[in-house]
Amino acid sequence: MKQLMSGNVAIARGAYEAGVTVGVGYPGTPSTEILENFIKYPGIHAQWSPNEKVALEVGAGASIGGARAIVTMKHVGVNVAADPLFTLAYTGVNGGLILLSADDPGMHSSQNEQDNRYYALAAKIPCLEPADSQEAKDMVAQALEISERFDTPVMLRTTTRVSHSQSMVEIKDRQPVELKPYNKNPQKHVMSPGNAKVRRVQLEQRLAQLKEYSETCGLNFISWGDKQVGVITSGISYQYVQEVLPNASLLKLGFTNPLPEKMIRHFAAQVDKLYVVEELDPFIEMQVKAMGLDVIGKEIIANIGELSAYDVAQAFKKQGVSVAPQYVQSANPLIDEQAPQAPGRPPVLCAGCPHRASFHVLRKLKLTVTGDIGCYTLGSAPPLSAIDTCLCMGASVGMSYGMELANPEFKGKTVAVIGDSTFLHSGVTGLMDVVYNGGSTTLIILDNRITAMTGHQQNPATGKTLMGQPAPEVDIEALVKALGVKRVQVVDPINIGVFEKIIKEEIAAAEPSVIVARRPCALLNKESQQPMTVIKDQCIGCKMCMQIGCPALSFNDKKATIDGIQCNGCGLCSTICKQQAIVKGGQNNA
Repeated sequence: MKQLMSGNVAIARGAYEAGVTVGVGYPGTPSTEILENFIKYPGIHAQWSPNEKVALEVGAGASIGGARAIVTMKHVGVNVAADPLFTLAYTGVNGGLILLSADDPGMHSSQNEQDNRYYALAAKIPCLEPADSQEAKDMVAQALEISERFDTPVMLRTTTRVSHSQSMVEIKDRQPVELKPYNKNPQKHVMSPGNAKVRRVQLEQRLAQLKEYSETCGLNFISWGDKQVGVITSGISYQYVQEVLPNASLLKLGFTNPLPEKMIRHFAAQVDKLYVVEELDPFIEMQVKAMGLDVIGKEIIANIGELSAYDVAQAFKKQGVSVAPQYVQSANPLIDEQAPQAPGRPPVLCAGCPHRASFHVLRKLKLTVTGDIGCYTLGSAPPLSAIDTCLCMGASVGMSYGMELANPEFKGKTVAVIGDSTFLHSGVTGLMDVVYNGGSTTLIILDNRITAMTGHQQNPATGKTLMGQPAPEVDIEALVKALGVKRVQVVDPINIGVFEKIIKEEIAAAEPSVIVARRPCALLNKESQQPMTVIKDQCIGCKMCMQIGCPALSFNDKKATIDGIQCNGCGLCSTICKQQAIVKGGQNNA
């Protein structure tokens, strides 16, 4: 039986069919839906961990304990998990272990663009790259078999287009896999220097075996066509090349680390001109050139952004290579030039978002604000324009402290902001550092009771697990106090007068302080509230309310207008309006 599935849904199905019993991860686009679909199957355990490092450590424990496990994260999450990953390559596994890295070419929802195949290369572990949903599902089972056969974690690397696009997938029954026996083996599992030196040699031996395996495993194959043009490609790029160059000879790589050198040399020797088409970095091209082969790659294929069939066609046309008829014309066949242009829609905080009130106050106080990763990063955009920096998960705390160290004048003029989930992810250690080293940073935890940006995933402070079971809630105030912070205040940021007063108090204090700005995400509140409305006769058109950037607010005929469909009645605009022209009483948004 076949079903239409996205790559993420197919990976979840593949894990179920292949007997995976433990799925762990941290939510992050484009990987999030994998575990959200995996929990729908019986007989498994799935969980969100506080961060990717912990997730991989849980997966490693499950694997060494004998179960098959999958650990999911987006590409930047692998940076967090890199510490256990590199040593896990030494210890090896017991039950099969997959590290799912979902890369985001084009940065649709990411703070950077990185090619995580390099992690597989550097950690000396196998890397598999699916090109569609069927391969995504099938490669889960193949990766687990490789993992167990060669005693190694395996990276399954997807990109956004594979993760989220749909294609038909053959469904099979679950194959029961017995729990492997655990055998105490400190020489293998305890990486003290003496043991690690032995495993280091074995790592190279395993890599050599994997290189031989990649030559014949079936994950890499050649489709012979016109031998004037030969293309080596992988992942979603394979689909684009197939579409643009239907007559060319293709070497399709599904096993991209280590590469099958003999197969590549054989292919290169048979074609007149050799190309590599791959998204992002010249990962394959670089290694092919190191083999001494003459190949064309990034000279014609961009190494920035998400690739498309149109991009591939344009590149080959400039090389004088014949392309499929639909790409002969210069216009992009995937775009209807006659269709009306979609209106510009800059990303904004949701109507009723409590972060809006927080950033309104921070901008009013003209503070320097070190920000973090989450919905609230949008507080950097106009008209709020309140955030000065955003580096990575958890960095806001340390950066605020660092600015204070660089120039004492920042004290009293700088705050760090971070979400509740991100604070638990990696902000805790930053705050611990501030306290330990005698800093006086003020941290505002924007606690909206959920991991909102990635789609309302639970976290250790929400009181529920991924599988919907009740769980103890982390007491953020108690946690902060346990780190040594004595000044802790909790406030509803919508009460902007109180919030402003508290911020002034805390930035003036000569010690570290934390303000928990707590109000649930506007999308969590399912109860219909009466929206706000504008009393037209009282509105003087000052546009003060427009400064909070609420998408429910607009300005027509020199008067403010509120869209009752979007407004959730938070009342922030009413608080700001000095003419008292905004009141409850709009048409219900239900």
